[in-house]
Amino acid sequence: MVNNILVVAAHPDDEVLGCGGTIRKHIQNGDNVSVLILSDGVTSRNIAGNNKLEISERNSSCNKANKILGVKNLFLESYSDNQMDKHSLLDIVKKIEEIVLKLKPNILYTHHNSDINIDHRITHDAVIVAARPQPESTIEKLLFFEIPSSTEWRPGSSDNTFNPNWFEDITETIDVKIDAINCYEAELREFPHPRSIKAIKALATWRGASISVEAAEAFVLGRCIN
Repeated sequence: MVNNILVVAAHPDDEVLGCGGTIRKHIQNGDNVSVLILSDGVTSRNIAGNNKLEISERNSSCNKANKILGVKNLFLESYSDNQMDKHSLLDIVKKIEEIVLKLKPNILYTHHNSDINIDHRITHDAVIVAARPQPESTIEKLLFFEIPSSTEWRPGSSDNTFNPNWFEDITETIDVKIDAINCYEAELREFPHPRSIKAIKALATWRGASISVEAAEAFVLGRCIN
């Protein structure tokens, strides 16, 4: 069976950070993978200025990264970075529903709701609505990923924390994930920042060790319909 996969992420780079190894694994297994990015990931850094060049560069990085992964369809929306809460949730839901209706995915990946980034949380909430299990829905599996420097920065006493119960062995695809995230050079930081190459590899190693494999990505299962 060929799966139709949809990844809905808030910013360009979240798709690779959250599930880049799993995306590549799906593609190697013959599945079709599409990615929807909702926000430009840039405008909050210079709200008063002209961000066209930075947005163009970020989108170019996104195209290169997803080409490395082998993604079939890439959709780039233009909600302002870290300001998605200024928009109607219904508007965002409808954007996602358009893609869901067009692609008819049976597996959908998106953000966990505990992230400190407002765009991640809005994306999560919008996906939950767009992926509601109506009779005509094709979505059978809904999974939430973690994003370094957002998910783990939510204090455990603050809100619902990320406690994974679904793991994907990405031992064979971690190198492709690293190649893809390197396309977002401007978004990477020096170790010990969690969004450094060393930390990204360390997280994959730790998630892998949790299930006795070399490297893994971890998820929270939102829904599974058999």
